[in-house]
Amino acid sequence: MSSSKPIKFQKMNGLGNEILVVDLRGSGKVFTADEVASIASRPETKFDQLMVLHDPETVGTTAFMRIYNSDGSEVSACGNGTRCVALSLAEATGARSMTFETGAGEITAKVTDADRITVDMGEPKFGWEDIPLAEEFRDTRAIELQIGPIDDPILHSPSVVNVGNPHAIFWVDDIEVHNLERFGPLLENHPIFPERANISLAQVVSRDRILLKTWERGVGITKACGSAACAAAVCAVRKKFTDRKVTVAVPGGPLEIEWTEDNRILMSGPAAFEYEGLLS
Repeated sequence: MSSSKPIKFQKMNGLGNEILVVDLRGSGKVFTADEVASIASRPETKFDQLMVLHDPETVGTTAFMRIYNSDGSEVSACGNGTRCVALSLAEATGARSMTFETGAGEITAKVTDADRITVDMGEPKFGWEDIPLAEEFRDTRAIELQIGPIDDPILHSPSVVNVGNPHAIFWVDDIEVHNLERFGPLLENHPIFPERANISLAQVVSRDRILLKTWERGVGITKACGSAACAAAVCAVRKKFTDRKVTVAVPGGPLEIEWTEDNRILMSGPAAFEYEGLLS
């Protein structure tokens, strides 16, 4: 750390998604990618996402929030991490509603209790240049991408969307059949995704329930990815697989996702504290 003063952290989780929360407001400190990767390498501060609060840039917002993956890369959205930050601030200040500035724009969070935190994840982006993709696809409900033999692909025709981050959703009959740990790295780094992508397997169980597994960009297999759950939900609606309000069950538990008529994605789920400590 370039700062001589120890920095407080909170270890939290959102459905098993390991989250580290650090408040740097008032310090002027910004972590480098090497510092982030170093923090992630330590057993006591291991994380999937590091959520860092900085002084707000816009009057009326709570904080500017930087979000890092464990490899040191910076991303624009993390639904599970945002729920953790919201719960942390609610416990510390009593505030139940807050607005954060992020690389993906402003997002709001409302805290009912530790089991019900709702985050407005913003509007999904479906244009190929907004995801982004390396080449034009007019219909991003299914793009030409596959793994395996041409005449009998193992995975193919994903739906793609940007929900703060690029996502590719592969629709399968059984998410347990496919080895996502094997295919995830190949697909995350496929040339079609110039900024890499989160790769998910989605199994539609009913009009209001989806099972989901995600290989998270810069992290790997994760127990929960909130933005991937949002991505699967909106893509399922576009494919006419589900209604606009669904339960997305990830390995860590269920998330409630609603794609509203005014094009906002609302994600509701729990967050939990684990312990506190200091970064020296």
